[in-house]
Amino acid sequence: MTDEEIFQRLPFPYEGGRFPSNLGAFVQRTVLAGELPAREVVHTPDGSWAIGDGVSDPNLPGASEIAHIAHAVAMNSSIADLATMPPGHIAERSGPGGPWEIKVLVGWDDD
Repeated sequence: MTDEEIFQRLPFPYEGGRFPSNLGAFVQRTVLAGELPAREVVHTPDGSWAIGDGVSDPNLPGASEIAHIAHAVAMNSSIADLATMPPGHIAERSGPGGPWEIKVLVGWDDD
């Protein structure tokens, strides 16, 4: 992967419709470890990203960490297809190989 600096937000849209190598995300450890597939990808209204397994609470202590998005893509290659998803949207799927359904993000508190 990459050892370069991690940025929480970078100008969107991304060049070539691909995630920049130095873009970070709040990622559940279960996804990074390959224990569970990514089932939710959020591009928040403020431009940051969150990736979760969709079944466990990402807010519990130690459940998530900041990582380069490239690490999550390495475990779940279809996440790369979401690089063009605009801020204020969420992509969800039922499991590996399932299609991503993109919706407007409702109820996100970006304060």
